Amino acid sequence: MLVVVVVAELMDLVDTSVANLAGPSIRADLGGGPMTLQWVLSAYTAAFALGLITSGRLGDLLGRRRLFLLGMAGFTVASLACGFAPGAGFLIAARVVQGLFGSVMIPQGLALVKIVFPPEHLRKALMPFGPIMGLATVAGPVLAGWLLHLDLFGGEWRSIFPVNVPFGVLADALAWWVLPRHSGEDRTARLDVRGVGLLTAGSALLIVPLIQGRDLGWPAWTYVMIAAGLVAFGLFVVSERRSAHPVIAPSLFRRRSFVVGLVIVGGFYAALSAFVLVLNLLLQSGLGWSPLRTGFALIPWAVGTAVATLLSGAVLAAKLGRANLHAGLAIAIVGLLGLRWSIAHWGAGITGWQLAPALLVTGLGSGLLFVPLFDFVLGDATTEEVGTGAGVLNAAQQFAGALGVAALGTVFFARVGPPSAASYLSAAELVFGLCAGVYVLVLLLVRFLPKHAQQ
Repeated sequence: MLVVVVVAELMDLVDTSVANLAGPSIRADLGGGPMTLQWVLSAYTAAFALGLITSGRLGDLLGRRRLFLLGMAGFTVASLACGFAPGAGFLIAARVVQGLFGSVMIPQGLALVKIVFPPEHLRKALMPFGPIMGLATVAGPVLAGWLLHLDLFGGEWRSIFPVNVPFGVLADALAWWVLPRHSGEDRTARLDVRGVGLLTAGSALLIVPLIQGRDLGWPAWTYVMIAAGLVAFGLFVVSERRSAHPVIAPSLFRRRSFVVGLVIVGGFYAALSAFVLVLNLLLQSGLGWSPLRTGFALIPWAVGTAVATLLSGAVLAAKLGRANLHAGLAIAIVGLLGLRWSIAHWGAGITGWQLAPALLVTGLGSGLLFVPLFDFVLGDATTEEVGTGAGVLNAAQQFAGALGVAALGTVFFARVGPPSAASYLSAAELVFGLCAGVYVLVLLLVRFLPKHAQQ
């Protein structure tokens, strides 16, 4: 069963990383402006985030095994549809479907692991996830670059999505055989349809104008949509307080660490997603690097991330406490500023070796936060609140990634203007500086989290 769940996690992780690397290739093949690329990347993460809000409750209602099988099958079919998309609109729609099925699949798998393994063995059962995810983080850029280089189905990028299909088919068949048929469902659970509707509406009302506003010259309706999105989020909070079956436990919002933690998670992952997008665009669209060369150039960042993730999860977070988060953010800020200096100093002639030190440092800093961040945000939460809180933080992470691509991607393309190597370098410098600034703000907020993590 661990094999099935790990395969599901890897499909989601690799799909996200390879899509970022393939962004310039997708745009070159399907046409469209910067807005098209932002939609291709944001559609998956936004749909994944919104689906996570309800998938845990749906698992209680409909059965976790059933939903996992449905999610895996849907994700696999949607991956195939992405690979053979005839146009940008079809690809974006397929990415939305892929994200929704992914959000159904992932939480059920982890919930089933907790049910199958007794408490005294659960920690040992979860131990392989860290090294495997770390290895996938390192291998992801190289795998993506290699697949794009092979150009199996034409258009370079089309091979990166169907690669999920054989793994999805085998994992779904194995899941049918090994997953428990009775997995502790709560038939008394109810779904807050009004709360889900307000949350979905608010999210869409924010993302649509942020992505399309710049291309359309920021017409009045974009500002109206943003204001309406904020109103929808406000109504969601009011609805949650009055609901008998809230999507999010209202008591969580009375905990300072959780409220501040949402801002920290949002800022960190928004800046991280924008950094990855802009780096890929700079190297491929701006400097003309091939996807394979770009994938190899990203290895120092991936290695730094993987090493720091393993160290933080195994040793540093327990020994350093909250200082682990301070250290990670400070190191990441140094890395981003170093990257900004590197591209300003060497310009269009920069090499992968010259990028490597700053990318390694940036990866090390970011990796120190990946494992323990949620544990510190939930440090004051009760046992009853932890499950809901973790689900909300996961959704916030995904949604922040979509917002980061939408907002900072818009800033990047606005600075690029008429495409040239110089304009891409200038735009990347701006965004890397903004990402460092966001990390500084997040660093200042970390002091409001508990000193010790929730285990």
